[in-house]
Amino acid sequence: MRTTLKALAALLTYPTAELRAALPEIAAALAGDGALGASHLFALDALVREMADTEPFAAEEAYVGLFDRGRFTSLNLFEHLHGESRDRGPAMVDLKMTYERAGFRLEAKQLPDYLPVLLEFLSTRPEAEAREMLADCAHILRSLGESLRDRGSRYHAIPAALLSLAGEEGLGARRDSPAVAEKSIDEEWMDSEVVFGPGAAAECGAAARKPAVVRFTPRLS
Repeated sequence: MRTTLKALAALLTYPTAELRAALPEIAAALAGDGALGASHLFALDALVREMADTEPFAAEEAYVGLFDRGRFTSLNLFEHLHGESRDRGPAMVDLKMTYERAGFRLEAKQLPDYLPVLLEFLSTRPEAEAREMLADCAHILRSLGESLRDRGSRYHAIPAALLSLAGEEGLGARRDSPAVAEKSIDEEWMDSEVVFGPGAAAECGAAARKPAVVRFTPRLS
């Protein structure tokens, strides 16, 4: 499972030349790890082949358009829960502290709720803990996967695979057409995105105790 988590994290990152060169190795790692069933491996293989066959500039442009310009397909998990509310800041700090207590250090510009970062972290944790944390954010992964699928993106295979690893129900039924409301919210989100920087450095280094699992629980309205 650890190898699968690392491979899925890599596939979700910006499609650089280095990533494209590593695609055959990533596909082999997914198949060899044995953590996913045949249907998920088939869907992930289709994504890998599409990434390999797409002209580099087009792949980069599509990635930015998909993940950087819409709240419903954002890879920053707390965008799906908190949007721009002030609740996002404390949630980011809590997650960052969870990483640091486990000895997992972020680079200066990395946000702790960025899904590839979370998957890298989970690949270093015991399998039961990794499954629990994936299950806790299953509602976010499902929403992300359904939004990607309804936009016709093969990237939906990654959230679907993560739900399987967590032992959770997969993606819901396909919607007839992309929701107009999502497009409207995405356009508003592009104009007013808030990015939080690193926080709460005073408690860094408290690595002795096991980190508490951060709860990805929707706000009550």
